[in-house]
Amino acid sequence: MIKKDQDLLQTLCSIHAPSGSELAVRDYLIAYVNENKSNWKVQPQLIYGEEFQDCLILIFGKPRTAIYAHMDSVGYSVGYENELLKIGGPKAKEKTILLGEDSQGKIEGKLDFEIEEEVDERKVVKTKIIFERPIDRGTTLTYKPNWIETDTHIQNCYLDDRLGIWSALKVAENLENGAIAFSAWEEVGGGSVGFLAKYLYENYQIRQSLISDITWVTNGVKDGNGVAISMRDSGIPRRSYIDKIIELAKDSGVKFQLEVESAGGSDGNALQKSPYPIDWCFIGAPENDVHMSTESVHKDDAEAMHQLYSYLVKHL
Repeated sequence: MIKKDQDLLQTLCSIHAPSGSELAVRDYLIAYVNENKSNWKVQPQLIYGEEFQDCLILIFGKPRTAIYAHMDSVGYSVGYENELLKIGGPKAKEKTILLGEDSQGKIEGKLDFEIEEEVDERKVVKTKIIFERPIDRGTTLTYKPNWIETDTHIQNCYLDDRLGIWSALKVAENLENGAIAFSAWEEVGGGSVGFLAKYLYENYQIRQSLISDITWVTNGVKDGNGVAISMRDSGIPRRSYIDKIIELAKDSGVKFQLEVESAGGSDGNALQKSPYPIDWCFIGAPENDVHMSTESVHKDDAEAMHQLYSYLVKHL
């Protein structure tokens, strides 16, 4: 990964944007696209505004396929007496450093698990933040970034899904015909994909989609074995579409592996539940330490991810 690409990904990972607070990422993306699009093969149309809430769509040429990448991350909301309520499914360890800001100033504190009581021989555990004062109710907190790079891996919080965004932006540099939709609320079950898909279907007749997100390293999906093409998770995409993508992936020469899971999901699940005949396929690099502050991805898998997307949007 060259320096400018690393800097872009590192910046994306540092933006505070848990589910419901995606505006900061959207505004960064608008500024980034406007600053860089003159160097791209095709300058996209940017679509956003109140009718799109905090989302953003880029339209290139005559699009046939849409890439979806979600902007939000997991995190916490501050409740009463500095108790923490999960946003999505964070898996933080005790003493993980959390950041935020309220009306009284910036916040940096450590996550703490406090055993409150035992009920029917079960321990009831409260998640709190250790901080010197009460924090405003409703304040959101996210992990403190800690970028670590080795010869083979990148480690930082929120590679899920800032790496998916990074991949989409890399594809955008040479994209002639296609759409990129930056969505919201994925970590809490979706909510924006329905109206984004509606707009793309009704205005551009887009019936093909690719889900640019990050998956898990499992016993079947290995670190460093290439980008994962998911044949299914908790949702089941149309098999003929998946088969077409696998054949194109073989033709591309990009290193990939097949994923078959019974759980998990992303924006594709929201597309499957929409009233529009839109095909979808989840394709993403596998990561370790999912939803923790130490998420890590093999550099070769990240590179394979954007290479495969570049090939697919050209040939689908």
